Amino acid sequence: MNQNRLASRREFLVKTGVSTAAANFLFALPSLGWAASSGTPKKKRMVFVFSPNGVIPQHFWPEQVGKDFELKRILQPLADFKNRMLTLHGVCNRIKGDGDGHMRGIGCLLTGIELFPGDVQGGSDTPAGWAKGISVDQHIKNHFQADPLTQTRFGSLEFGVMVPERADTWTRMSYAGPNQPVAPIDNPYLMFDKLYGQTKNRELLSSVLDDLTSDFKKVEQLISVEDRRLLQDHLTMVRDLEKELKMEQAQTSKRSDTATSDVGHAVPTLPANVEEVNNNIPQITKMQMDMLVSSFAADFARVATFQITNSVGEPKMKWLNIEEGHHHLSHEPDTNEEAYEKLIKINTWYCEQVAYLTKRLAETPEPDGNGTLLDNTTIVWTNELGKGNSHTRDNIPFVLVGEGCGFSMGRAIDYKGVPHNRLLMSFSESMGIPVKSFGNANYCGDGVLADLHT
Repeated sequence: MNQNRLASRREFLVKTGVSTAAANFLFALPSLGWAASSGTPKKKRMVFVFSPNGVIPQHFWPEQVGKDFELKRILQPLADFKNRMLTLHGVCNRIKGDGDGHMRGIGCLLTGIELFPGDVQGGSDTPAGWAKGISVDQHIKNHFQADPLTQTRFGSLEFGVMVPERADTWTRMSYAGPNQPVAPIDNPYLMFDKLYGQTKNRELLSSVLDDLTSDFKKVEQLISVEDRRLLQDHLTMVRDLEKELKMEQAQTSKRSDTATSDVGHAVPTLPANVEEVNNNIPQITKMQMDMLVSSFAADFARVATFQITNSVGEPKMKWLNIEEGHHHLSHEPDTNEEAYEKLIKINTWYCEQVAYLTKRLAETPEPDGNGTLLDNTTIVWTNELGKGNSHTRDNIPFVLVGEGCGFSMGRAIDYKGVPHNRLLMSFSESMGIPVKSFGNANYCGDGVLADLHT
């Protein structure tokens, strides 16, 4: 249906005295002729998971391409999902210009475009600033939010784990536009408050529900008997929601209690007083991932980023009996067998976190009962470097899990040096947003990676 007609019909509803919130619901009723002819689109979701400092290629990439690939040691935690994953070797970050390898690695990873000149000095390279363009996660989010059928409460959510307080090119992977980095929330209690704990939001929601009830009554006589029944069902849900809000407001809210959220799903339970310190990284990661899954179940957002530390991240993984910082170890030569083994363990631990998120999505039913969250979600696990001690941005790790993008899964692919801009284009197209280029157009000439679907 023509988008101008859709917009004008929504404006008509608002002009009759119906609130925008009510108009967005009524807009989809078939008897008013305002629902999309193809019906409600299938939900599609994406999560971009970042871990830093490259990988150990020999223990990461499968040796064979196609469906008969074998998972190497680092990817073994994903063995249960082998038939639902893709490994994409040969995807390279070709973006040049200002900034060191780590800065361009993370700043250009999802934007596909150069960094602005700036005053952040990295190594012996030229200093640089923020990225010159929007990142693919925010690009997808903006298109989803512009359509009432895919619009969600937050649009996107940016999770972090032990991301440094400083704001610089090494610490940001998501961009709302040129020179507009998006900060992740790495404190799980702050993320909880954003999702569930804001009293002002609850009061506002209660007010909106009152307006919705009034607005729905205004149009009750304009719709068919079938849509009137749907409307009554919705009003019943609104009344139930009002009751829940009143009950919640009458109780003392405790994060450690299991409650019911303002969208009717179980609020995740958070342990109390977990400090943001190095040794708590495993627990914070789990807390954040559990909230990500819950936010998808509640349809709070359909796009998310999950950033574990940052480019040049230096966590000391003492829970793996590793005392040295990750970035420091990543600079050791391959001949240092002890460091080599530690780096394999570190990257295997990162894969375990991706496997945990995958499992949680796979075991969580879609609210409509049609499959699980993983059926409609694609996790993209990536990194700013292909290998830490060479600082190469060739063969950037891209491991995909889940069917949300509609790609043909259960394969290992070797692209033998394609610019990663073409993969960013493919992500956009898979979410229903075809583009002629993404980021630097000079690296987009051959278009999307068509064989992702075959």
